Amino acid sequence: MSIDPIYTSGALLRWLWRDYLRKHMGKLAIAVLFMTLEGASLGAMAKLMEPMFDRVFVAGEQSSLIWVALILMGIFIVRAVAGVAQKVLLTGISQRSGADMRIDLLDRMMQQDGAFHQTHPPGFLVQRVQSDVNAVGDVWRAIITGAGRDFIGLLVLLGVAISIDPIWALLACIGIPLMVLPAAIAQKFVRTRAREARDLGATLSTRLDEVFHGIVQIKLNALEAYQARQYRDTTKRFVKTEVRTAFGSSAIPAMIDIISGIGFMAVILYGGSEIISGDKTIGQFMTFFTAMGFTFNPLRRLGAISGQWQVAAAALERIKELMDAPLSQTSPAAPVPAPTGDTTISIENVTLSFGETDVLQGLSLKAEAGQTTALVGASGAGKSTIFNLLTRLLDPTAGTVRIGGVATTEMKIPDLRTLFSVVSQEALLFDETLRENIVLGRTDVSEEALQAALDAAFVSDFLPQLEHGLDTHVGPRGSALSGGQRQRVVIARALLRDTPVLLLDEATSALDAQSEKVVQDALDRLSKGRTTLVIAHRLSTIRNADKIIVMDRGRAVDQGTHEELLARGGIYADLYRLQFKDGKTVSDRRKGALGRRDPQNSEREPNLLQRIGQHFFGS
Repeated sequence: MSIDPIYTSGALLRWLWRDYLRKHMGKLAIAVLFMTLEGASLGAMAKLMEPMFDRVFVAGEQSSLIWVALILMGIFIVRAVAGVAQKVLLTGISQRSGADMRIDLLDRMMQQDGAFHQTHPPGFLVQRVQSDVNAVGDVWRAIITGAGRDFIGLLVLLGVAISIDPIWALLACIGIPLMVLPAAIAQKFVRTRAREARDLGATLSTRLDEVFHGIVQIKLNALEAYQARQYRDTTKRFVKTEVRTAFGSSAIPAMIDIISGIGFMAVILYGGSEIISGDKTIGQFMTFFTAMGFTFNPLRRLGAISGQWQVAAAALERIKELMDAPLSQTSPAAPVPAPTGDTTISIENVTLSFGETDVLQGLSLKAEAGQTTALVGASGAGKSTIFNLLTRLLDPTAGTVRIGGVATTEMKIPDLRTLFSVVSQEALLFDETLRENIVLGRTDVSEEALQAALDAAFVSDFLPQLEHGLDTHVGPRGSALSGGQRQRVVIARALLRDTPVLLLDEATSALDAQSEKVVQDALDRLSKGRTTLVIAHRLSTIRNADKIIVMDRGRAVDQGTHEELLARGGIYADLYRLQFKDGKTVSDRRKGALGRRDPQNSEREPNLLQRIGQHFFGS
């Protein structure tokens, strides 16, 4: 199936020149000068064939032998110096412009919202930043080399050939009209296949990313053969597409070979008779033949560039798509300063939808400044979505989110996010040292402040066990540390940020009892004096919250203290009973999303262990 180009070649070249090549125009001009010298040297060598044959080899002029030899030596020296100089200059320009493109692309993708990253997997984005930019850099260098060296060399050589005999030159080009239509078809074929190859390459990168990050689950579920088969099938499609791309790219130089053969045959048939009759000399024929012979390689390279450009254009299309993807979240033109005192959180009649799915439905709630507010409810009730709204990882479809009376959309996004420290169930660490994972690039952190954060987060307790202390590398995603240790590192990071608002998202749910106790003590220290929002399924961790808000299907359906909610009954009481009384009595209305309590329709539900037993043993 044919895929029409999203951007024309002209548009892509203009963008590439404007944003990445124009700044290197000075060096580029010098490189083109050297390429011109290298290309023109071919014409000089071809022109030298006439005196070499007519004066030296045929006429036997001894005096001409020396100057012909010296000129030939000089041509090779100029060609060598020009070749080295232009290659060094072009490599530097290619690498720098490629680096600029990678940085711009990464910066643009980091500005996109959460929805963008949900629909663009990491492997896809890595492919764009690495492989596609490399493909573009290689090809544009070939294009500039072709324009500066091969095209100029081709013009000079054709000029030499025409100076010998215009009719011979015309005969040499007689086959060119025959390749115009096939070349256009080949270019479209190459671009289509190249786009398919780029997409398949992104799929392969995504697959590898998922395999290596999910290797433990793959082993535990014996999925090695399945994953290998999935990767093998995609790889076969990728290889097939690459082979077809190579076929299309090589077809254009092959067509040039054929038309060159037609042209040479015509020249030999016509020119040979003129030499036999004495109308042309052997030197003239050798000059013409050498000039046309030298055009062979530049012409083939220029033909190959046409196919290479289609490959690069496919990569550039993907890059330009990401560069042009609109930013759904931007800072306002006239931002309001972030609040410095009151950090009361207000969510006012907020609705959030993904397509036709309503995640939040007219949600309103308030978290008082300096107090701890807990959010409870079934999975999918919208608790984590609130955190995304507060930090503007998402924006509401309708309604307003305020911090200290200021709408989140009225502040600069960086200023808004400096208000928050987040500790979540997934303690994300980078493959850096422990110190770098805590300070996160800050250079204004004193050793005293760092040590205080380490002590308060109980990181100091396990620090002596690490071989290099704070300079120990924690491994990919913190894999060199235990779950509890990773959580404590994230808490130390939050303490060091010292922000007025703290968001805790299931921060202890994945820990064992001993680790949970230590981490919970660290969280208690962290939350003192801060406006704190807590998401927790373990109700034991939020009994002392100043306010508990119960959520159901995107709405706040109840709120109060632990004792007040238990006394009223309803969803919170059902959750409490489920966790602390073996989960044997559950309201009928709790089915699905924990609906309102209906004492007239209660039933006995098996707890988790009973369900597992029924699954495996049938009773």
